[in-house]
Amino acid sequence: MRLPPWSKLLSSFLMTSMGKTDEERAEGRRQSSAAAEVLEEALKECSKGRPFFGGDSVGYVDVVFGGFVPWLRLIDRSTGSKQFDAGKTPLLAAWLEHFGSLDAAKAVMPDLERLVSLSKMMQAY
Repeated sequence: MRLPPWSKLLSSFLMTSMGKTDEERAEGRRQSSAAAEVLEEALKECSKGRPFFGGDSVGYVDVVFGGFVPWLRLIDRSTGSKQFDAGKTPLLAAWLEHFGSLDAAKAVMPDLERLVSLSKMMQAY
């Protein structure tokens, strides 16, 4: 069974931000970059130049992947880098901005500061 690209992305993001050693964090960055490239291609194929995986409007894949947006922002903040860099994954970087700016998405996304606090508590254990 082939796992969806975002499952690899999630595990690599966790390794990037919570790895115990520099080597683990570097491996997480390498894996997340590879997974992002796969997602970039999927977005290119599915969107056909439109802003969302579903085209002009949000579809199922956008909603599922949208659940990662707060965590992506947390990792970006904690690592000081962009998981979806406009230079490497321009479609995903644009998608992140489009999806994150939707009123419906903003209404249900957790506050970044609360996620930062949660992350610090998790790392303490």
